[in-house]
Amino acid sequence: MGAVTRLISVISGGIGLIFTIFLVFNVLEKSPGDEKMQKLSKAIQVGAKSFIIAEYRILFIVLALLAVFLWKISSHSMAISFLMGSIFSALAGYFGLSISTRANSRTTYGATKSLKDALTISFNGGAVMGMTVVSLGLIGLGGVFFLFDGNVEIMSGYAMGASFAALFARVGGGIFTKAADIGADLVGKVEANIPEDDPRNPAVIADNVGDNVGDVAGMGADLYESYVGAIFSASVLGGIDYSIKGAIFPFFVASSGLLLSILGIILVNLFIKKSDNVEPQKALDFGTYITSFFQAIAVIVLSKIILGSFKPALIAILGMMVGILIGAVTEYYTSKKPIDDLAKSAPSGPAPLIINGLALGMESTLLPVLFIGISIVLSFKLYGLYGIAIAALGMLSTLGITLSIDAYGPIADNAGGIAQMAKLDPHVREITDKLDTVGNTTAAIGKGFAIGSAALTALALFASYTQEVNISVVDLNHANVFVALLAGAMLPFLFSSLVLKAVGKAANLMVEEVRRQFKEIVGLIDGKAEPNYGKCVKIATSGALKHMVLPSLIAIIAPILTYLLLGKEAVAGMLAGATVCGVMLAIFMANSGGAWDNAKKTIESGELGGKGSLSHKASIVGDTVGDPLKDTAGPSINILIKLMSIVSIVIIPILEVFLS
Repeated sequence: MGAVTRLISVISGGIGLIFTIFLVFNVLEKSPGDEKMQKLSKAIQVGAKSFIIAEYRILFIVLALLAVFLWKISSHSMAISFLMGSIFSALAGYFGLSISTRANSRTTYGATKSLKDALTISFNGGAVMGMTVVSLGLIGLGGVFFLFDGNVEIMSGYAMGASFAALFARVGGGIFTKAADIGADLVGKVEANIPEDDPRNPAVIADNVGDNVGDVAGMGADLYESYVGAIFSASVLGGIDYSIKGAIFPFFVASSGLLLSILGIILVNLFIKKSDNVEPQKALDFGTYITSFFQAIAVIVLSKIILGSFKPALIAILGMMVGILIGAVTEYYTSKKPIDDLAKSAPSGPAPLIINGLALGMESTLLPVLFIGISIVLSFKLYGLYGIAIAALGMLSTLGITLSIDAYGPIADNAGGIAQMAKLDPHVREITDKLDTVGNTTAAIGKGFAIGSAALTALALFASYTQEVNISVVDLNHANVFVALLAGAMLPFLFSSLVLKAVGKAANLMVEEVRRQFKEIVGLIDGKAEPNYGKCVKIATSGALKHMVLPSLIAIIAPILTYLLLGKEAVAGMLAGATVCGVMLAIFMANSGGAWDNAKKTIESGELGGKGSLSHKASIVGDTVGDPLKDTAGPSINILIKLMSIVSIVIIPILEVFLS
């Protein structure tokens, strides 16, 4: 294949970065608002930047140690590839965070003009995150593919680096945001009975910082590694079964998705501009569906030209459809009739609300598993293991637009907080709340989308592992394999326990600090004194940094330990157990947490007694329980199961040679 053909992903990634720069200037040219709005936005920027730098300082120490380890047991090329994957993942999160924390006050100011202006700014701010992730993903992995002639071992190092950095970002950002959120809600809303985002609340800036470090940088890193993992696994399996054409086909699919995401972003902007009374949900849905439609056409053409068959295109389209269906199921369980039913249990107190929310989350696993199962069976029948990888890639191929829509949510949320803290006209908050409501739905859909893609990608990576270590059958009758299967099923629970405990400990310190300030700062509760916002940011930062390393190391240690104790077949059993259990737990956590959140919002809208009622206080407890489930532990499990697979692909073959 020609050099230009092999460089197609790097070229398209470069086009994506150029478009991203255009989006950045488009956002920054908008007014950041008056002095008060700029001051609040600056405080969020400083808090987010200080946290992300502190987090990356620890991350890069661990990465350097792992790179040295890879250099010693493998090669310098492997170590460099690993660092490239990590650094590009970190850069994607940092760039997205930098713009989201600047787009917030600009969105608020846009809301003083019109809903149309606010929606345009917040969407384009989110689009910076979406385009940065896919552009850097294609440039990085495509560059490694080109420079090392499709070497599977070196590419796996890149994927491992991306996954490890993503797990740090997800866990660290998740601990930060939920510690701040819990402190702000439990003391501010329940005890002090003051509104959300009230400037008297000492944790309010930390809460807004958390939206960015968790839901922008964390989600961006999460989907970056999913994107890279999907392309990598499809390229590996395609190279085995269909030589170079099978290896490069995934890069062409991802490249077309990036270019069409650019088109989708442009069309959303035109849709908003042309609409007299724009509905945010309709505008964002339009972008998703039009991009998916054009991508389906592009994949059909690419499939016939490169692989000489329409079967891969059918599989990729199936993956796209499954992603949309899982999103629809997630939306149903987190914003439709089940939420109304859940909210009706709040007048009886927190316990019935929590019991019903747990039941809802458990029930919500049925349809996603059914859809994922159908896609796996059909993909395998049409194109074998390569087909499963293509389905995962198809689901993620339009990530540029889907992540743009997801990242828009935290910007809208921050804009509402700034409007409240700056004491703007209530009409402004009404506009930002309308954007935020849509953002909550897109965030829930984004989590469902991430979980679905994680299941398919993890299975494709599992297949890549069995190919790499020459395992044809995983025999559950073998004692070692069955024990490893049980251990793998346990790991998502152990991981979640560590993450939830970390949130609990940090949140406890936050609650104590907010109570202390209300008690000791004279005039604070009356609005006659300023709270110490910085202290709460420091507490959330310290809690996140202290507890994020151990959960992240589980993904490295577990496969190696299983191999040393039980053998390479047992590692396959462990990966199977972790994947099956992890997907169920992640869906359950995400949907229970999202349901409690929206049940609270239903009550806050005036239903069942409204704000300040016993129903409202019960819903806050439910939301507080659900927050770390949906925003910390649940999303992190997606990365855990994929990272363990990639670590197995990278390390186990090396250990086999080293110990033989």
